[in-house]
Parts: sequence; C-alpha cells; structure tokens
Amino acid sequence: MAAAVVAAPEGLRECGCKGIRTCLICERQRGGDPPWQHSPQKTHRFIYYSDTGWAVGAEDSDFEGWAFPFPGVTLIEDFVTREEEAEMVQLMDREPWKLSQSGRRKQDYGPKVNFRKQKLKTSGFQGLPSFSREVVRRMGLYPILEDFQPVEQCNLDYCPERGSAIDPHLDDTWLWGERLVSLNLLSPTVLSMSREAPGSLLLCLAPSGFPEALVEGVMAPSRSVLCQEVEVAVPLPRRSLLVLTGAARHQWKHAIHRRHIEARRVCATFRELSAEFCPGGRQQELGQELLQISLSFQGKPM
Repeated sequence: MAAAVVAAPEGLRECGCKGIRTCLICERQRGGDPPWQHSPQKTHRFIYYSDTGWAVGAEDSDFEGWAFPFPGVTLIEDFVTREEEAEMVQLMDREPWKLSQSGRRKQDYGPKVNFRKQKLKTSGFQGLPSFSREVVRRMGLYPILEDFQPVEQCNLDYCPERGSAIDPHLDDTWLWGERLVSLNLLSPTVLSMSREAPGSLLLCLAPSGFPEALVEGVMAPSRSVLCQEVEVAVPLPRRSLLVLTGAARHQWKHAIHRRHIEARRVCATFRELSAEFCPGGRQQELGQELLQISLSFQGKPM
C-alpha cells in the first residue's frame, strides 16, 4: 500500500502557476531563457539543531563553528507511525487535489478568506477531515500544543517532477494565531528560513563537540553577520511535526526550495485563530462558530 501512495501523482502536464510564480511544467512550455528570476540563494547558510535550539554555521562556510540562538522552532519526530502516514495520504488521495502555485497541489479545509479585505465566509466549510481527529488529539499531549485548536487545515502536495516549491513568506496574522503546525509526510525535506530586516545577528563561537556541547559551552558574542545574508536550514524528517512560534513565526520567512524536494512530499498545515477571533476579541462569536465547524471533523476539501 505504501509504495502506491508514494508514487508520483498524475496530472504532471498541468500547471497552476500565476504571475511571477513558475514550475518545471510552465518553464518547459515557455521555453527559451525565462524573463523571471528565482529567489537568489542567501550568502551564509546556518543549520538549525532542534536538540539545542541554536543555528550553527554550515561546514566549509565562512561561519563554520559560529552559532546564534534561534528560538520559536519545535520539532517532534515520529509524530505518526508509518502505517498512520500511509493511511492518511491514501485518504487524502481519495479527494481531489487542486492545482496551485509553483508546482504544488492543495486541499483546503477552512473558511473562504479574503486576506486583503479581511473578510471571510463560512459557507461550504464543513470542518477538518475525519482522519485529522486523532492527529489533533495527539497534538494536545505536548505542552506547547495542549490548548491548540486548529480552525484550518491545508494539505500541500510537492513533487520533484513538477519542480514544486514555495517562496519565502510570512503567514497571515489577522486570522491566524500564534502557532503554525505542520506535519511532514512521505519524505524528508528542509525548511529554509530568512529575514529581510536590517541589522545584524550576533554570533558566538561554538565549543568543540557541538551541537551536544553548545548549550553549556557557548562563549560571549564576538562576531556578527547581516540578517539579510543569512538563511537557516531546518531539517524536517519524514513524519515529523513542526511548530513555529514567536520570532520564527512572525519575523523569519519560511520557504521550501525546489532543490529540497527529492521525492513526493505531502504536508498538512494546521492554523489556529488569532486573538481577534478568540474569547474577548472583537469577532469572538465568529471565531466560536468557526471552531465548532472545524472540530466537527466532517469536512471535505473546499
């Protein structure tokens, strides 16, 4: 069963790209030298270590052995079993996938939202899919997610044959709340995080034996690097659950580069409500309605 699930999906001749977004399919169709440009790679690459919470300069780089704290990233490995993963993707594939930007396909379980006008509609929204009930229950077993109530689930399908990727971006904060939660299925990948803010990051010289010795043996900051030249690579193992909060949620853009999709990858991202839609907020009644629908777990893709 699992082998059939991992196989590349059909529809590789179709493209859902718009504007400056591209994938391998439309690039081949247009031919010639493309007038568009892909996001340039950052100058300095750091690797995030989940066991320490620090980002360390990549090997053979100008900042090898230098590090800085990178708060707001929580990684829970083996969140689901192989059997659960296979069943989840099989159930996803029974529902239609819609073409999306940059070679992705998607399934949306959530209200229809116009973020620019800050308006939403609940019509047609029937809740999260039934197979997510156990996933959400299990999230609540972890302290960082014990009160997490998702109101939206977006499934994204990445495939190397389509050149799937997602550009650096920050998620909305008008509707979506503090925590972004993402379940990585079928293959490992890398979440690339970058920041366009001016200023510099202060670096510490990591002790020998990092990352194990990093927490206790860090020296005082003695070097810096421009924020705009840094990219932090967050390795995402297969079947892991990622939680972004704080600076990682609000200040650092996240992306999946094309070069980091080496096999089919399916990602289920869960979002909670912002304070405006929670008790005491200006739209708390609408927020309660959305939660009642969402947590009924009777949904179909919108």
